[in-house]
Amino acid sequence: MTPDLAAQITELRDREAIKECLHRYCRGVDRADEVALRSAYWPDATDRHGPYQGSAEGFINWARSIFATGPRNVHVLTNILIDFASPTEAAVESYFTAHQRGKGADGVVRQVMLIGRYCDRFEKRGDDWRVAARTVVYDWAEDQTVPEGSEAERFGVRQPVGSSWPDDPVYQILKPV
Repeated sequence: MTPDLAAQITELRDREAIKECLHRYCRGVDRADEVALRSAYWPDATDRHGPYQGSAEGFINWARSIFATGPRNVHVLTNILIDFASPTEAAVESYFTAHQRGKGADGVVRQVMLIGRYCDRFEKRGDDWRVAARTVVYDWAEDQTVPEGSEAERFGVRQPVGSSWPDDPVYQILKPV
């Protein structure tokens, strides 16, 4: 294999590893899966995320407190741009759309659509790429009307309905039947 081809293959593998990390983050937030969420960050990472600013560990704890309220979240990523500064550092901009519904501190259920960008500094340590520093940039926020009726009424025959870890069907895919 030529050095150019080897470098291209390494870069492609690194790009895929970064995208996989971003997708694990979304699963972690959407499925209240702490292991997946934690796997997206280095232990010493930082996160500036809406009202939260501090360590990634603090963000994960903050998210866990929200998970306990049983929210419904859906995050969709698009336009993932990766600029390698070196073989072990990359600037990554990912557009997201997030639909979030949950109870506020006052007990009132609210729904919002957020559109923005994750502006991340990724680091490769060993063979693993993870977020070292994140700033969430918000480009759109729209409060929405919470649908009336229970989820059972709204979803009807559209089953199964997504849920949190470990009950969501995605966690059953590789389990023996």
